[in-house]
Amino acid sequence: MIDVRPFASLGGADHGWLNARHHFSFANYYDPARMGWGAIRVWNDDTIAPRSGFPPHPHADMEIITYVRSGAITHQDSMGNQGRTEAGDVQVMSAGTGVRHSEYNLEDEETTLFQIWVQTDKPGVEPGWGAKQFPKGDRAGSFVTLASGFAEDEGALRIHAAARVMGATIKAGETAELSLDPDRHAYLVPVGGAIELNGVRVEPRDGVAITGETKLVVKAIADAEIVLVDAR
Repeated sequence: MIDVRPFASLGGADHGWLNARHHFSFANYYDPARMGWGAIRVWNDDTIAPRSGFPPHPHADMEIITYVRSGAITHQDSMGNQGRTEAGDVQVMSAGTGVRHSEYNLEDEETTLFQIWVQTDKPGVEPGWGAKQFPKGDRAGSFVTLASGFAEDEGALRIHAAARVMGATIKAGETAELSLDPDRHAYLVPVGGAIELNGVRVEPRDGVAITGETKLVVKAIADAEIVLVDAR
């Protein structure tokens, strides 16, 4: 099953400093048909105005992945971690027993990002945070694992869930393939250009809920950047 969810159909709100679009029910947006996808609970498409952001707030028992599309985000938390994550790079936070954090755009330009929440498989663990650079050239034409709960995914950021966050960059006219377990749940969003996914056209920032597929063939109609989460 490949279920395309057009960007225009997403929930969301414009708060002035934050223009948020929600792939799944979140905050004041509620759609009982879109409460999540497998263990994927949140996928927010955020545009954050310059010199603004999310003040300190708490989380617990959730794996939170931030994929920065443009600009940069500056993180600070109650564990003493601080870091600045730039476009194309990724940060993860395992909220565990509880953590407070802030996420600010301290730049002079807008920051755009995906914030993705995956339900943890290990509630009550010690919280943690990490960030890593992932050069886009290293994922040209193929999917690279950015964050993972599987030990065999060396080089990926660690999360406490049987899930993978993957990324690919694909030039117009080229293709990338990915094998999937048909019993799992994958969710894919293209950035920057339209694609064909197993022959189905997907526009930029549309969401695609996938299950029952053993292989994905992604063809870029225009230069595209792909983010995919494969979860239980």
